[in-house]
Amino acid sequence: MAKKLIGVDLGGTTIKFAILTENGEIQQKWSLRTNILDDGSHIVPDIIDSINHHLDLYKMTRDQFIGIGMGTPGTIDREEGTVVGAYNLNWKTTQNVKEQIEQGTGMQFALDNDANVAALGERWKGAGNEGDDVAFMTLGTGVGGGLISNGKLIHGVVGAGGEVGHMIVKPNGYLCTCGNHGCLEQYASATGIVHIAQDKAEEYEGNSRLKAMIDNGDEITAKIVFDLAKENDYLANTVVDEVCFYLGLAAANLSNALNPEYLVIGGGVSAAGEFLLKRVKQNFEKFAFPTVRTSTQLKLAELGNDAGVIGAASLARQFINED
Repeated sequence: MAKKLIGVDLGGTTIKFAILTENGEIQQKWSLRTNILDDGSHIVPDIIDSINHHLDLYKMTRDQFIGIGMGTPGTIDREEGTVVGAYNLNWKTTQNVKEQIEQGTGMQFALDNDANVAALGERWKGAGNEGDDVAFMTLGTGVGGGLISNGKLIHGVVGAGGEVGHMIVKPNGYLCTCGNHGCLEQYASATGIVHIAQDKAEEYEGNSRLKAMIDNGDEITAKIVFDLAKENDYLANTVVDEVCFYLGLAAANLSNALNPEYLVIGGGVSAAGEFLLKRVKQNFEKFAFPTVRTSTQLKLAELGNDAGVIGAASLARQFINED
């Protein structure tokens, strides 16, 4: 019997789970709300209970599995299997995640940063086509990333490798939560796009539905900005142009340093699709080194919300040769 993998994608609002084949095909999926009360102390017990409950439900035994992999926010010590500073989970102190989950489930466990894990998922079963050199940018509430070189994630000295959201794209620009000014995250995240739209609306004097909505105090989202741009709203288009300028610049800088085979753009903002990608490519081509321009291909992510569980499951594949 071929053994299976479990992938866990731990987020601030939802924990997603999947049982996959060794080849990365999802067989079962489920999810739970993330309970961040009491300093996030319920999260790991909830994960253990949910896995054990579903194994009973599907009448499966632990020896049918290679192991469990998980993607999580925060700063990860992969050797120790600990997480610290995951503020959206209320984890302010060090959490011994690996030790608890291995004890609670009786299975081997591996974890990594959530953006890195999504990059592994896209590389394995998505837009990365199992390439050895793949860069991944995820545009959500913030901007995250994962960089794969020679088939391996780049972690850096203390695990901060792949923090593409904190590339400076506009010196002395918007203040970022990290304390620097002008980070990509402040211009290409869902929140950054709204910030740009509000600033531009103040200066704009022509007709625009986007301006009318902002002036009216209506809630604006990145999706609304892109939808209005697609309808030829002039102000919305200037916002999208600015966002795609910074994304194209960042994609070129990243690619000039790494020359990946694919640079994959995912996350909620990437739902704007080819409309976004086409403009990012135009800017990428302006800034990319000539040989990079012709060898690195920009693509949209393909796995959507499944990237996290698929990438997490791929972490557990490291146990195959250890058994």
